[in-house]
Amino acid sequence: MPAKDFYHDIVTNALIKDGWMITNDPYILSIGKRDLFVDLGADKLLSAEKGLKKIAVEIKSFTSL
Repeated sequence: MPAKDFYHDIVTNALIKDGWMITNDPYILSIGKRDLFVDLGADKLLSAEKGLKKIAVEIKSFTSL
C-alpha cells in the first residue's frame, strides 16, 4: 500500500467539514488481477430524492521536503 501524501489529513478534514463521510481510507479498486489504491472514498447524502453521491479522491503533493 502506498504511503499517505503530505496533505492527506488536511484534505480528509476539509471533506468531512463539507459534509462528506469518509468510507474508505484508502479506497481499493480491483480490476481483474490488479488492485488500484485511491487515497480516499467518500459518500455524501444529498436528499432522499436524489440519493447518494460518491467520490474517489487522489491526493498528490509535488513539493520537496
